Amino acid sequence: MDPEQAIFDVEDAMNKVVESLLHDFTGVRTGKASPSLIENLDVHAHAYGSVMKLKSLAVITSPEPRLLLVQPFDPSTTRDIERAIRESKLSLNPAAAERSIRIPIPELSEERRREMVKLIKQLAEEAKVRVRAARKDGMGMAKKLKADNIITEDGQKDFEREVQDLTNKYVKKIEDQAVVKEGELMKV
Repeated sequence: MDPEQAIFDVEDAMNKVVESLLHDFTGVRTGKASPSLIENLDVHAHAYGSVMKLKSLAVITSPEPRLLLVQPFDPSTTRDIERAIRESKLSLNPAAAERSIRIPIPELSEERRREMVKLIKQLAEEAKVRVRAARKDGMGMAKKLKADNIITEDGQKDFEREVQDLTNKYVKKIEDQAVVKEGELMKV
């Protein structure tokens, strides 16, 4: 393995952590209706005998700022979808109609906003831990490249410095995204 590819792999791993975090952030509600809020809920579809993501079972739209409308592709999955939404940690109360499910999005209370901020901080901290794990892998690669005589001792120091710079860059990105999401949550 050459050093440039190793650095690329470390940066790619860190980038995936940030992308995953941003995806997780979309599932934390800010008081306005967004299909991304529920699209990745796991639904046990009895009709198919398996667990599937909600977005693969229905069309999710937001016809009004405080309302989500879920229209299942197969009407037999309506009850399963409704149950999955009700049992999720999002505190939503879906109402099933004949061919759709209406989900009113209530205004967030101050207490609930604070809970959501704690969740954001927890998700950000978990992402930082994963970035640090990628850093550890990068540092291990530096030692291996040095042991295999692919890079010199100075090359190893440069490699480790580059990995540390990437770590700092991605930890900063995570912190910035968390601050933005917290701002969205606390805005009334």
